[in-house]
Amino acid sequence: MAIEHLTVGVVVERREIDNPWIDHTWAPVAVLADAPDVPPWTSLGKDGRSERFYAGPCGLSLYSSDTAQLIENFTSGSGKLWVSVRPTGIDPPLEVVGVTADPTEGEGYLEGMGDVVEVVAMPEGIADHVLSFYKAHHVERPFIKRKRDKANRDSFAGRPDRPDRVMRTEGGRPIGSVEDEP
Repeated sequence: MAIEHLTVGVVVERREIDNPWIDHTWAPVAVLADAPDVPPWTSLGKDGRSERFYAGPCGLSLYSSDTAQLIENFTSGSGKLWVSVRPTGIDPPLEVVGVTADPTEGEGYLEGMGDVVEVVAMPEGIADHVLSFYKAHHVERPFIKRKRDKANRDSFAGRPDRPDRVMRTEGGRPIGSVEDEP
């Protein structure tokens, strides 16, 4: 199995909100094709009630076994990346959990309690890399529909949860079947 690892940069945004319980929210808003040479949690600018920060570098892994899902990502016209961050309760306020181009792995990120998962646009440099990885490693796997065997009715005999079925035989005649009832 072929694997490629990219290092990308994650940008998050802190938004002030009008809410009686919390004063702000955090959300991933962008991924940079190359992790910049600045320390994590560098402010990238403030705009009204929101401020963007470079949260730090993160690995993006591509696996040859996932190429079908990777190309599925592009069916909407443009590729997306799933970014997951987790509040820490200390400084820095968030940790980057992961970045993926695989939609099924991105869905799996949603299972993390308290994690914030956002879908962001895939930068052109990453999209070119993902598409070239797909072309180099994709193997079309034909769909094979499984054929079911006919059920063996005798295999249901003796099930205590199904009293209408034959439970045992005596001299070749079923005992305990519906036919024995008065």
